Parts: sequence; structure tokens; C-alpha cells
Amino acid sequence: MADVAIPRAKPQMTEAGAWAQLKHNRNWLGFWFMVPAMVFLIFFLAYPLGLGIWLSFTDTRIGRVGQFIAFENYEWLWDDSIFWLSVFNTLLYTFVASAFKFGIGLYLALLLNEHMPFKAMLRAMVLIPFIVPTVLSALAFWWIFDSQFSIISWSLKQLGLINQNINFLGDTTWARICVIFANIWRGVPFVAITLLAGLQTVSPSLYEAATLDGATRWQNFRYITYPLLTPIIAVVMTFSVLFTFTDFQLIWAMTRGGPVNATHLMATLSYQRAIIAGQLGEGAAISSAMIPFLLAAIMVSWFGLQRRKWQQGENND
Repeated sequence: MADVAIPRAKPQMTEAGAWAQLKHNRNWLGFWFMVPAMVFLIFFLAYPLGLGIWLSFTDTRIGRVGQFIAFENYEWLWDDSIFWLSVFNTLLYTFVASAFKFGIGLYLALLLNEHMPFKAMLRAMVLIPFIVPTVLSALAFWWIFDSQFSIISWSLKQLGLINQNINFLGDTTWARICVIFANIWRGVPFVAITLLAGLQTVSPSLYEAATLDGATRWQNFRYITYPLLTPIIAVVMTFSVLFTFTDFQLIWAMTRGGPVNATHLMATLSYQRAIIAGQLGEGAAISSAMIPFLLAAIMVSWFGLQRRKWQQGENND
């Protein structure tokens, strides 16, 4: 008797295409949710960055398409004393302002985390410098430090401490101090509120147990607060350094980089060379020269976080 071939049952047809993936694969669904953000980052961040780097290798000017000149713009900047002064100003401005913003912001965060009357109102008041538009803040400080109408000079003259107005924005040293002070005033709320949010996640039971063991306030901070805040500190200070290093509005509105280029940052010098002077290639080279500094700040924060995870025995996979 011949064997009868029994037809196998055909596998049940399933839906094909992206819709089925969306229904059965969470990773695929997450990818589609990320597409709008990816498109935004590519067109508004990656493309301008790539275009700026390309322009830095050309002699492009406003109204004229440039030609590829390799590293000539960078060779020119290497011998430009004003460029190196702007590098020094940027590093000084970033280091001093970031250090003060961290110290003052951490102090305010610890203070606002305590039980005190009107705490909600005080938290809202701390945010005021950060939510005020940067240009308005710069104009306010421009009036405060004005050589003729400065309220500081007027007050000191009324107290008999000085005989003539202080030329805050006309003296190189005073101008640097003033712009750094304005940046600190504006940046402290961001650091304070972010660190305060981190403090809210620390369990009070840890402090209670440490107090029962006889720990002082400093020991509580050193062995509980600071270690638990380390990841948040790394992130917030990375953003603070990046924002400060690339600051433009505050400096340009207050001093235009003067006096005698004493407050020129790399961002303001790039704008002056590229837009005002029309040398787009040279301005793009100055902007591109900022990338290694920014990458260094990011890598320091990243390696610091990885080292912290290793010390805590976490898996970095």
C-alpha cells in the first residue's frame, strides 16, 4: 500500500511590516518614538556642526563661496594673539564661575533642604535669576556697573569710601570680575535647584542612623550626602561648564568683548570674526577650536561617573 502524503498544516499567517513590530516588539516601538528626536538632532545640531567644521577648512566669506584651504585658518589662529587671549579668558571665566556656582549652589541646596518657614517661597525666589532672559540680566548688570550711573559707585561715594566713580567695565581686571559675577548670579539657581532635587532622594533614615552612631553634621555630609550626590554633581557641573564655556549673550550685551579684548571669549570672538567682519571660515575655525575643550569636559565627567560605579561595585554593562 503506497504511503499517502499527509499535507502539513501551513503556519498561521502573521501580520507583516512595521505595524506588527510595533505591536510585538517594544524595542522597535521605542525606536519609532525616538525618530522625531533623531531628526531634530540631525537637522538642527549635527548638520550645523558638520557645516561649521567644513567651513573652517575654507576661506568662505559673507556673500562669497569659499574654496578649500585645508588648515590655513588654524595656522592663522595659531599666530593670533587675540585668539589665545580669548582662550585664556574662556578658561578663566569658565573655571572661576563654575567653581563659585558649585559652592554657592551646593550651600543653597543644603539650606533649602532644611525645615524652615516660607521654604516654598524661598525656592521660587532662588529661581528668579535663572528664568529672567539673559539679555535682560545683562542689561541690568550693564547699568549696575555703568561708569557714570553705577549704584555701587554712588553708594560708596555716599559712604565716603571713594572719591570718584569706579570704571567697572572700562578696566580690564574689573571687567573680567563683573562678567564673571553676572554669570555666577545667573547660573547659581540651576545648580542649586538641581542639587536640591538630588537631596530630596536621600533617605532621612540614613541620617537618623548616622546621628544615633554619633556622627556630626560634617560627617553626615562627607559620608552620606556627598557620595550619594556625586552622580548628580557630575551631570549638573558638566552642563554648567558647557553653558559657561559657550556663553555669548551675557558677554556680548555687557562688554562686546572689551575693553581691549579683555572679556572676549571664544564664542564672542567667533561671532565678531564671522558675522561682523564677514570672515566665515575664520569664525568657524574659532568655533571648531572649542570642540576639544568641550569634549574634554564631557569625558572628565563620564570617566568620573564610571569610576564611581566601579568603586560601588556596579555593573557598567
